[in-house]
Amino acid sequence: MDEWFEKQRREMLRIIEKFTPEDGTHDTKVPGLRLIRSSRLSEPVYSVYEPSLCVVAQGSKVVMLGQEVYQYDPSSYLTASVHLPITGQVVGASSESPYLSLQILFDMNQMLDVIQVSGEVIRPEKETSRGLRVSRVNDTLLDAVLRLLKLVETPRDIPVLAPYIMREIIYRVLQNENSAALMQFAMTGSHAHRIAGVVEKLNREFAQPLRVEELAAEARMSASSLHEYFKQVTGMSPIQFQKQIRLQEARRLLFSGSIDAAEAAFQVGYESPSHFSREYARMFGMPPVRDVRRLRSSIV
Repeated sequence: MDEWFEKQRREMLRIIEKFTPEDGTHDTKVPGLRLIRSSRLSEPVYSVYEPSLCVVAQGSKVVMLGQEVYQYDPSSYLTASVHLPITGQVVGASSESPYLSLQILFDMNQMLDVIQVSGEVIRPEKETSRGLRVSRVNDTLLDAVLRLLKLVETPRDIPVLAPYIMREIIYRVLQNENSAALMQFAMTGSHAHRIAGVVEKLNREFAQPLRVEELAAEARMSASSLHEYFKQVTGMSPIQFQKQIRLQEARRLLFSGSIDAAEAAFQVGYESPSHFSREYARMFGMPPVRDVRRLRSSIV
């Protein structure tokens, strides 16, 4: 890292440390900006990434999408173009040098506006690709991200400056190496945009029976094309995607509430508790009751 880059990174560190007094995800007064802190290596955490930009100031993180592994650190950043069920794990952190990062949520309407104003064009052969990408950080993007982060220290500036800096960040991301992979999802009528609609529906209606023919009709595709494009974007089939969303939600319900495994199974769409338990154990490594007991005992 050159001297300028290191100076910018240290300023990011200072601000994120100041506004993350404890481990976890912290919302800020800047719309769409979250700060993350972890003072230790984490176990795999199952969650759904929203369309966003993730930048690391210190440490490193691994994200798994299906069978694919993405790792990013201060020299790189991650973009998610669509809601995706992922497994995340902090792999570089300690109490002396905690993992510190930020996440900026994307407004796809704002992204479309930036694309139209900038005159960017998507080449057809790159219209559909994976919804998760890791790219190299460059100076212009880092400068814009830091200026947005600095607004948490001057709240009165947020209403005026934040929208303009957000547009600049989107513009800088669209100029980078993987821009087509993000632009495609904002372009109405593109295959990626239609798959994004299917992804949104599955995230919203995960407990409902999966009917591929109906999803394909809504996306104006054949069932075979839907399956092909869906896998290109998410790295998994629609049924695998739905299963991961269901199981992650069931785990959340079990951990945060007083319902039993059978009730959680029914709430997320399983008809058979035994089938649910088998799939739960296959994904999380142990049956529901044991897994939740372990999770609770691990919280200090």
